[in-house]
This record gives sequence, structure tokens and C-alpha cells, in this order.
Amino acid sequence: MTAPVTAASVALDGAVPTASPVAEAEAFAPSRGFWGHVGHRLVRDPVAMAAGAVILTIVLVAIFAPWITPMDPYKGSMLRRLRPVGDATYWLGSDELGRDMLSRLMVGARLSLFMGVTPVLIAFAIGSSIGILAGYVGGWTNTILMRTIDVFFAFPSVLLAIALSGALGAGIFNAIVSLTCVFVPQIARVAESVTTGIRKRDYIDAAKLSGASALTIMRVQVLGNVVGPIFVYATSLISVSMILASGLSFLGLGVRPPEPEWGLMLNTLRTAIYVNPMVAALPGLAIFIVSIAFNLFSDGLRTAMEIRQ
Repeated sequence: MTAPVTAASVALDGAVPTASPVAEAEAFAPSRGFWGHVGHRLVRDPVAMAAGAVILTIVLVAIFAPWITPMDPYKGSMLRRLRPVGDATYWLGSDELGRDMLSRLMVGARLSLFMGVTPVLIAFAIGSSIGILAGYVGGWTNTILMRTIDVFFAFPSVLLAIALSGALGAGIFNAIVSLTCVFVPQIARVAESVTTGIRKRDYIDAAKLSGASALTIMRVQVLGNVVGPIFVYATSLISVSMILASGLSFLGLGVRPPEPEWGLMLNTLRTAIYVNPMVAALPGLAIFIVSIAFNLFSDGLRTAMEIRQ
């Protein structure tokens, strides 16, 4: 009679148990890495994906606006001014000069996105450099740089942007410079805080002992580990940047007529709010939707990066 096969007898005979197909698949599956896991978690977030879809749609509309607009956004007719939303010819109505609102909103997305994203990108590069330098070197360098940065925190962002734009003068370039000066201190403070937290890590000490220069350590070891949190914070500033840029254009300190820009369109349509409020509210609605989309996508990205090792 044959003895039953048990786990103990298999172990004594030296045979290796066969792994299950699931275990084998997990064992031989390629590692995604940190950013791979972040992307996997982000894709599974429906709110972040919906916000990303809205942002992508607006970006594509802004890129291809000159070819897909139904009408000339600069050509108007005083006989067709302030047409209501749902008009047979003007689907989203017409503005105070009889220009098609849909076409102007589509073309205006270019300037609105440009003025919202560009200052944050420039501030991300400058602020990250200042914050990483201050956080890694420490000492008097940290004190001088951070105390200089703290001066800008004494002023609210809106007032600082208006003051700088008023001093530099109206125009797109001056508005971008003003907004960049507003966001550099905020990003530098975050970069300095994150860099200070990893300055005493073992891999930083190992890089020092290997003979790497301070510039190399900041560029490789430090930047690679702090760029994620700084980037997530910077994406949350895009919505603020768009609102501030629209506010500057509304006050006459940003884009100049007849260029279509959502903040400037709000300014020119403010007198029509009692005649055709729906048309007058369309640029503000566009600013609101895009700002909320950037905020939701930033929140989803932040959640996706909270991976516990």
C-alpha cells in the first residue's frame, strides 16, 4: 500500500513545491517603479481622470482653435450684438460688438492657459533652485535666502501681482513677470522644506563619502527625490495663476483689446450683465471649470504619490 504524500515527506525527499500561476506571474512581473505606481494609481482615480480629460480637451481646443472656430473671433456686427445663447447662428451668443462668443472662448483659451501655466513653470524652475540650494547648504545661505523670500509673504498674492503689474505696465510679458514673482517664494519655501527633510539621509552621506561635489549631489540625489512633491504643489498653483491672470486682464493690466482672453472678456461684457447675463457669465464659467479641473487633478496626483513603502 502506497504511503500518502504529505508536505513533510515532500520536504524530506528534497522536492520543491510548484508555485501557483498567480504567484509565478507576480514573481516574474516587471517592477513598475515609483512613477509607474503613481501612474497606475492615478489612472484608477475617476475624479482625477475626469479632470485630466477636461484639461486635455481645453488644451486641444486651444491648440487647434484657429482651424476649428466656426466664425472669425475678431469680426463683429453691431446689428447682431448680444445675441442670446442658443441662437441659430451664434450657438453661445454674441458679445457687445456682435462677435461670436464660442469662437472667442476657443481662441481665448490659448492666452488664458498660456498666462496661467507659463508663470508657474518659470517659478517652478527658479523657486526649486533657490529652495534646494537653501535647504542643502543651510547655515547663513539658508538664512539669507529664506528671509529674503519671507519678505514677499508679507503681501497677499493678489495685491502683490497688481502692484508689480502696475509698476511694470500693462501687457502680457509684464503680467507673466509679475505672476512669476508671486509664485517663486511659495515654491521656494516648499522646496527648502522638502530638501531640509532629506539632507541627513544615508544616501546623501554616501554620495559625500564617494567624493561627489555639492552641485552633483543637489542635481542627482536631492533633485530626484524632491522634484515630485514640488511638482505636485506647482500644479495646484496653475488654477490660482489663471485666476490672477484673468484678474489682471479684467483690471486692464494684462491682455489688451481686441485679443480674446477670458478675463478681458469679462471686463468688456460687464456692462451687458443686465441685458444678457448668460452671455456675460460665459468667460467666468470657463475660468471656473478649468480652475476646478486643475485643482482636482492636482489633488489626485498628490494622493497617487502617497505610496507607503
